[in-house]
Amino acid sequence: MTASAAMEQARQAKAAGDLRTAATLYARAAAERPESAVAEHNLASTLGDLGEFTAAAAASARALAKGSKAPETWLVHARALQGAGDLDAAEAAFLSAIGMRADYVTAHRDLAQLRWMRTADVGAALASVDAARVPALASVEAVVLMSAGEPARAAAVLDRAIARSPDAGLHLLAANARAALGDGEAQLAHATAALRLAPSSTEAAKAAVEALLHLGRVAEGAGLAERIGVAAPDDQGVIALLTTGWRLLGDPRHAALCDDPALISAQSIDVPPGWATLAAFLRDVAVSLCERHAWRTHPLDQSLRHGSQTQEDLSRVDHPVLRALFAALDKPIRAHLAQLGAGDDPVRRRNTGSYRFAGAWSVLLQPGGYHTDHVHPRGWLSSAFYVDLPESVAEEPQGWLAFGRPGVPTSPALPPMRHVRPVAGQLVLFPSYLWHGTEPFSGEASRLTVAFDLLPG
Repeated sequence: MTASAAMEQARQAKAAGDLRTAATLYARAAAERPESAVAEHNLASTLGDLGEFTAAAAASARALAKGSKAPETWLVHARALQGAGDLDAAEAAFLSAIGMRADYVTAHRDLAQLRWMRTADVGAALASVDAARVPALASVEAVVLMSAGEPARAAAVLDRAIARSPDAGLHLLAANARAALGDGEAQLAHATAALRLAPSSTEAAKAAVEALLHLGRVAEGAGLAERIGVAAPDDQGVIALLTTGWRLLGDPRHAALCDDPALISAQSIDVPPGWATLAAFLRDVAVSLCERHAWRTHPLDQSLRHGSQTQEDLSRVDHPVLRALFAALDKPIRAHLAQLGAGDDPVRRRNTGSYRFAGAWSVLLQPGGYHTDHVHPRGWLSSAFYVDLPESVAEEPQGWLAFGRPGVPTSPALPPMRHVRPVAGQLVLFPSYLWHGTEPFSGEASRLTVAFDLLPG
């Protein structure tokens, strides 16, 4: 096989989600074309997607040594260094990417996130972001401010940016900022502007639904959500908004998609081979996970508050304890699929009896920490696996999983429909469209979990 043939086959394998085959083929192409910086870049990018960060950093370093002038290579290198834990070098590499392209929004966002997670300081996160000089960076500044709980500052940044150059993405961010400020009319105005600029955008249409629900124009919102769902039937965010509208309207269709007891399961894993007790296994899982929680605060634009989240896909990590964990999760997952059975609702119509992971991560919440209510738009089934819990979870609802409270403002506001008490060693599975969040908890101990999304296999 020639190097060019290997590169093409690798591209196809990566597009199909077969990252391991893609990495093997890119490595072959790099070996057969030793002068090629492109082959090394592609290899590095794929190894990074696999979570093999040390190897990715080495491959991207070779690409740079072979003469790559692309800021994208510096971005791949920076992400690999960050994944490998060399955070100072990662910052320097992000700055190199930005130095080559001042308006490289992705690199600016990644650098801002790295600095934010390291410091929990807005000023540090935005040190390299000059939206006044580079207008394209307004979105990065706004996302940092929103994640730091400063929607008013974010709205001001976005208003200035939109006045200079109207953009659908900026209007969507502005709609979110106005929602957080309780200004439903301005939220709808921005959502409508985004939809006018990007009429085929599902995200803009969803933003309009959110604004209508906020304003109490529920029938209009539900009607729009139904129309979006025809074009995007598997978008879990659309289903969440539609069922929220139905709940507000008292429509019995809400109960079929949100109240069915079979949709949520809570099952303990078996003790994996090599461990005497579940408690001993969970202790080893906790040690492995805590080594990966090197951050002071949460990532940008995520649901958790007062805690940290791992940055690699844990389902791909080659570590004996984590491999044992994901092997142990198979039994309760398959039991849940069997419990669901077949049907024509948004969950059961996709149930093949098999599954694949679509990302897995760990969250370490500190006392007072919580998850804001949210859904996983690109998922099918979502989860919470409890590794280590504070004593305060014995007191309802501290640290409990809440279902059904919308993560967007509605008129009237809606409370949770159900709480699930966390139990160490237990896996909770539920549809990705169900609103879910975690209640704050008190005490001095942290709360450690693993979560993942599943797609049909």
